[in-house]
Amino acid sequence: MKISWIKEEKDNKNFAIAERLGMKVQRLKNPEDIDKTMEELVNQNYKTIVLSNEIAGFSEDIIKKYQNNQNVNIIISPRRWNN
Repeated sequence: MKISWIKEEKDNKNFAIAERLGMKVQRLKNPEDIDKTMEELVNQNYKTIVLSNEIAGFSEDIIKKYQNNQNVNIIISPRRWNN
């Protein structure tokens, strides 16, 4: 099963463990590219895409395209709070 994680380029907190374990973590320079990036991953047969809460807010396609899509799971990670 192919899994990808997506976060903003400057985000150093979300998915840090996934990065250290060598998992594919996409860092977006422009958060508005999220829909294009998700479509590319789906076309590459990624079955699970995990988005940081911050980056998910920039997507218009999460609900429109993927809500009823049985071929891909979109997971939105809870917000990370600064202490």
